[in-house]
Amino acid sequence: MMAVVKHFITESIKRTEIDEFLQTKLERAGYGGVSISKTPLGTHIVIYAMRPGLVIGRGGETIKELATILEQKFKVSNPQISVSEIEIPELNAYVVASRVASALQKGIHFRRAGFWALNQVMDAGALGVEIIISGKLRTERARFEKFHTGYLPRCGDPALKYMRKAEVHVQLKPGIFGVRVRIIPPDAVFPDKIEIIKAVPPLAEEKLEETVKPEETMEEVIETEQETAETAETEEKSVEKLDEEEEEAE
Repeated sequence: MMAVVKHFITESIKRTEIDEFLQTKLERAGYGGVSISKTPLGTHIVIYAMRPGLVIGRGGETIKELATILEQKFKVSNPQISVSEIEIPELNAYVVASRVASALQKGIHFRRAGFWALNQVMDAGALGVEIIISGKLRTERARFEKFHTGYLPRCGDPALKYMRKAEVHVQLKPGIFGVRVRIIPPDAVFPDKIEIIKAVPPLAEEKLEETVKPEETMEEVIETEQETAETAETEEKSVEKLDEEEEEAE
């Protein structure tokens, strides 16, 4: 049991080390995170960046160098690296945290940087965002400042499934500052929000027409009632004839 726990701990440490290495290596490319998954052929690594050309390099030099470093330094078996471009950088938590950190490095006030990033994320269509800046903000004692707006669930399935998180540290003159970002993207689905469909889709209408029979008119109803009455009379007459024949036979 302890061997299994130790294996998962070492794998998690390796992932964080790879993430930190790529963050420093691909800072100019607008690094936005990495996803690592093991396949039968090797290890599939997807790097998210704002400028994929800088990650690939001229003739694929940079990406080959990254593959060799990951294989030799981090002991990644047969790394297969692919680069994915970030379509909307404002909805990527890592990019937003890096922008806030770079703004703090340039000397911009932390409240101005926090509200600027908050408005950018909400303008991009996010449902909710929270930015926490911690460190020696104004005094010698460390504290944190929180900026949040929109709908941001703390627990449950939507928070685990859809929330995008990132944390970036930056060294300033007073000390180390931390920037934590949480974003709920616009495609998040919540179980408590019900969508009412006003118009029936065309395929559903065709199926309904096939299954549901048209309503009968009054004339058709009268005709069917007359037919049932006639059949009942004929059955009664046939039964009476059979009774008479049996009596005559006796």
